[in-house]
Amino acid sequence: MHRMLNHSKTESGPETAGLTIHWAWEYDLFTSLLGLGVHGANSRMVVEMAQIKSSDKVLDVGCGTGNLTLTAQKYVGPSGSVYGIDASPEMIEVARKKAKRNNAATMFEIGLIEKIPFPEATFDDVVNRLMIHHLPGDLKRKGIAEIFRVLKPGGRLFIADFMPPSNPFLAHILFPFVGHRMMRFDVGVIPPILTEVGFGDVASGKTHSMILGFVSGKKPDA
Repeated sequence: MHRMLNHSKTESGPETAGLTIHWAWEYDLFTSLLGLGVHGANSRMVVEMAQIKSSDKVLDVGCGTGNLTLTAQKYVGPSGSVYGIDASPEMIEVARKKAKRNNAATMFEIGLIEKIPFPEATFDDVVNRLMIHHLPGDLKRKGIAEIFRVLKPGGRLFIADFMPPSNPFLAHILFPFVGHRMMRFDVGVIPPILTEVGFGDVASGKTHSMILGFVSGKKPDA
């Protein structure tokens, strides 16, 4: 998967200092095989840990091919709404086709975490899976500040990303699939950024996945 990453200064998408995956169909197949597909075990786990519920308005930042986004759509039901943004036009194209096949009302559009194309106080929940590790340090803070902006007072952010396995053998097995850069990333570095930006109730820990941890926070009530 690490060989699919490209610097995003291309003509096929908006310019960003982060990294963007353009090999969308291969990525979609790879993630589906790992259980990260639409309604897959990992997608359901993230949505449930994020406490997404009926009637919520949800944004998936760095939505990729829409697996987590479309899973969230099932949880919010017909009275809720779910949106996905990604810097990769190829990802958005696959996500839109997938939404059409699933007869889902989920909306997908090209967009950057550092410039989220929605007004402030729009969403009840923002989720992010396996995207934050693609961002350099300063962009992480800027992106999280943008998420804070578009959340409603009382809204929640849930991030699921790499937590390197403590087992050296497992780390060695996973290396060919995710690459050295991803294996070095630890989602545990994110909580101080949430606190700095203004989030409260900041929490972090393990998930049921061997390689994913989580960070969550709540925008204070008005």
